[in-house]
Amino acid sequence: MKRIRVKLKQNGYEVLIGRGLLRGAGRELRRNLPSTGSKIVIVTSPTIRHHWSSRLEQSLQREKLQYQVLEMNDGEPAKRLQTVEQLAEQMVAAGTDRRALHVAFGGGVVGGCAGFLASIFMRGIPVVQIPTTVLAQVDASIGGKTGVNLRSGKNLVGTFHQPKSVLVDPELLETLEEREFRAGLFESLKCGVIRDRKLFDFMERQAEKIRGRDSAAIERIILDSVRVKAAVVSADERESGPRRILNFGHTIGHALEAATGYDRILHGEAVAWGMMAAASIAEEIGTCDRETAERIRAAVETYGPLPSIRVETREVTSRLTSDKKAIAGDIHWVLPRKIGKVKIVSGVSSTVVERVVERICNC
Repeated sequence: MKRIRVKLKQNGYEVLIGRGLLRGAGRELRRNLPSTGSKIVIVTSPTIRHHWSSRLEQSLQREKLQYQVLEMNDGEPAKRLQTVEQLAEQMVAAGTDRRALHVAFGGGVVGGCAGFLASIFMRGIPVVQIPTTVLAQVDASIGGKTGVNLRSGKNLVGTFHQPKSVLVDPELLETLEEREFRAGLFESLKCGVIRDRKLFDFMERQAEKIRGRDSAAIERIILDSVRVKAAVVSADERESGPRRILNFGHTIGHALEAATGYDRILHGEAVAWGMMAAASIAEEIGTCDRETAERIRAAVETYGPLPSIRVETREVTSRLTSDKKAIAGDIHWVLPRKIGKVKIVSGVSSTVVERVVERICNC
């Protein structure tokens, strides 16, 4: 088992990574209980409960822990305030108090909703993340970002609420459907572009093994991606500066998700389109050279295919200024300089942006 520390001024924590980790989750959860006799509230999806809940529950039973399982739908349409309210009502009905330990057992949507609920239920209870998708294991479960979507934009209501611990078990990916699996790989590609050239090179060279779910290759990219995320979060917990580089591909990606109603493309796929768009913008304004932009676009295509967008360009561009990363209507772009290095750029011509977005929308 590997341990990666997220070093914060307060409430730092470890990300534990290892095959079969779920079988011993009860011991780790016991260590994180707020007090003796605290109840554990697990939030999961029907799919994850079907495949993996028995293994987690057996671990809790061996430790003689009290627990309750709540279900929510997965997928972006479920990432709404209504879902959080429904879960909170169930917790109250079950007698959950402020000494409870919350467990987010699912992909990025479950993790975001459950984390948000933990941050506000009775003014805050601790949470442990047990991510079950590639995207959640390499990115979403780490860093304390929680929240839900509005119709007008992605993640516009949320909090920072760091977990007590993150348990990453690569075995949980065995039941992940192919499209979800590949969508998560784009977040690892992102980590390579922004900070880890060796990770990007590895994903270029070993694409066949990775797409084939070779266990050693998958564990390598999980470990390297978590190291990148942990280092960036440790340097900037609340995204006031350096952490903004993690948004590479997300500015246009989030706008694409909102423009398509959150039900046509997966988050990782939207980020993939956004990374290709950012590479093209960088090439056009001279932030990076053509070779770098082409390497990024080719790597994304290697892990595709991506679904077509087919929306009006203005449906996407109109949402860019309402993105939570925009300041006074000025969009701050994360653009590549070379593989492993990015730059925060503002003042990009709207003509350039519209031209790049139009190409995506017609794909």
